[in-house]
Amino acid sequence: MSRPSPAVTGLRPVLVTGGAGFIGCNLADRLARDGHHVLVLDALARPGVERNLDWLRRTHPGRISAVIDDLRDGDAVAAAARKAQAVFHLAGQVAVTTSLDDPWSDFEVNVAGTLRLLEALRRHNPGAPLVFASTNKVYGDLADIGLEQAGDAYRPADAALRGRGIGEDRRLDFHTPYGCSKGAADQYVLDHARSFGMPTAVLRMSCIYGPHQMGTEDQGWVAHFLIRALDGRPITIFGDGRQVRDILFVDDAVEAYVAAWRRIAAVRGQAFNLGGGPANAVSLRELIRHIETLTGRSVNIEFRDWRAGDQRYYVSDIGRVRQALALPEPLPWRDGLGRLADWLRRNPVGDIPAIPDPREQRAEAIS
Repeated sequence: MSRPSPAVTGLRPVLVTGGAGFIGCNLADRLARDGHHVLVLDALARPGVERNLDWLRRTHPGRISAVIDDLRDGDAVAAAARKAQAVFHLAGQVAVTTSLDDPWSDFEVNVAGTLRLLEALRRHNPGAPLVFASTNKVYGDLADIGLEQAGDAYRPADAALRGRGIGEDRRLDFHTPYGCSKGAADQYVLDHARSFGMPTAVLRMSCIYGPHQMGTEDQGWVAHFLIRALDGRPITIFGDGRQVRDILFVDDAVEAYVAAWRRIAAVRGQAFNLGGGPANAVSLRELIRHIETLTGRSVNIEFRDWRAGDQRYYVSDIGRVRQALALPEPLPWRDGLGRLADWLRRNPVGDIPAIPDPREQRAEAIS
């Protein structure tokens, strides 16, 4: 286990669990640029994320320290939480497929790991705000929403829903072990505000994309598609490719996390849907067509069966989160995809392996 370096000894750092992962490292970079000392807690289990931690250390010498350990290690979690001035909890098991292979490990990391962190804060540092990275999967497969096909995309038959997206008043409906574990963790975070008065909040994310994303078939599909296309390799689509998501550039997601911390007194105990909203809704087929335009080459697509719990349509209603956190308009998805393509050309990530067997892995950073 790697203990905190002298960079944060005697200080009150901002703790980012999963800080070597995709969103985590972008958040840690923003916090360090804002002048904060950042403590990263990460098991480095997801292939490629050690590059992100190396980049953080090079970019912010003296402001980034790391504990290489697992959410299931109570001593490591308690030690990291004890001195934190704030906590961004992004670490977890991140893939539906992995949760189906080993639901128990998925539970240990996502549910027990989150509760362990909350209890460490409650006992040793109850005033430290915690912002949790949840997921749109807490709403289930949304099979009750009537859909129609419009070209290469599904869309709600209800024009009002199509215009605003899915709000926080949507009933929770956990599907797959991953949906259950993230949903349970989501509820524990909210209930620690209700039962114990702790300053916690939840962001239920749609698809976030951007630099430092080591996308695979299991998780991080926007970057995965671009990585495959730039390398001239085929892309596998599970389903028919007309499923729609609202995608959000990572800088906009980071802004939301920082704003939730700054406004924690006003948003304590609340959950918000966070995504690109209806203006950034795109189907897999539509995104691949734009990738072909960006790369100047056609993409070979291979189709496979739908995967468990996959939503045909999910688009966030971002009205409430934008109002509560005073967020700007999200970056248009075509602009963001161009930025990611430029970053990947400068920083080729190569062939990222699939997520390791959960029985052999430890808690990994969210991506």
